[in-house]
Amino acid sequence: MSIATEPTPDKVMQLITGGWAAAILGSGAKHGIFNALEGGGDDAEGVAKKVSISVRGAQAELDGLAGVGLLTVSNGRYQNTPEASAFLVKGKPAYLGGMAEVMTSSLTDWARLPEAVKTGNPTATNTADMADNDFWHILVPAIAALSFPVAQMAAERLGIAKAGAIKWLDVGGGSGVWSAVWLSANKQARGVQLDLPVVNTIAKGFVGDFGVADRFTTINGDFHTVDFGSDQYNYAIFGHIAHQETPEDNIAIFRKFRRALKPGGTLLINDFVLSDERTGHPFAMMFAAQMLLVSKGGNTWRQSDYRRWLAEAGFASVEFVPTPSPATIVFAK
Repeated sequence: MSIATEPTPDKVMQLITGGWAAAILGSGAKHGIFNALEGGGDDAEGVAKKVSISVRGAQAELDGLAGVGLLTVSNGRYQNTPEASAFLVKGKPAYLGGMAEVMTSSLTDWARLPEAVKTGNPTATNTADMADNDFWHILVPAIAALSFPVAQMAAERLGIAKAGAIKWLDVGGGSGVWSAVWLSANKQARGVQLDLPVVNTIAKGFVGDFGVADRFTTINGDFHTVDFGSDQYNYAIFGHIAHQETPEDNIAIFRKFRRALKPGGTLLINDFVLSDERTGHPFAMMFAAQMLLVSKGGNTWRQSDYRRWLAEAGFASVEFVPTPSPATIVFAK
């Protein structure tokens, strides 16, 4: 006869202190602690000297980062775990430390979530519908690492490298990471990005770092009102934007994509997508609360939502493909 296991408060306590963990991680990334530890590790005094912080602050950071499983400690010396080394050392392609800094700076916004839940209206300082705001200079590069492996996966799936002189339109392309990856794979291709002027400026620098800026052009404007053209593109990309739009706006935008694509062209939507029962990756499920905070009508949308919207916009086939990230790629033709 088995004895029933009594519940413990461990998970609840972990969630209650989740803001602590986010702040410790964001602070560690901001001060370059993971870079200071890369290689052979160090103690609190050594880290403090390397990154110019107090010894007391270094010790608190190191203990906290070890407590959440991002560092190991032995005989007073701390070292990066494999995850910290891969994703939190600045300069590596998969660096997520910038996103950790953004999340830390937005913790005060999350304190207003109860109000947003009650009213259904956004309460964050920076909302998704703000135009040329300095906030984009922080957010856009920070989230590029999430899309990098997804863009690579999509390029391989579509055979971008051997597709010849193709052309695509990336709407709301942010850092330009999709064009950077695809233009690097195909020397005959050309990429066009439509986004706000401040964001396009960031993208030009990002794409330029890959040495492919000569085949990358931008269109400044609001994609809600700018015309996408007709029969111009082999591919269109809509990455991490649909979640901030209302159903009506997504249908209208998808119709513009349908007109802009050449016959046989493909629209790729990269976003956090839930099943029809509203289950999925934990990050995608929590992201609905983020949209409540920062948007007037956004959400983490279901597969059935995308199927319906894309059908109304004139797309005949829709396929959902999981990615190495919490996001899903929707291929529509």
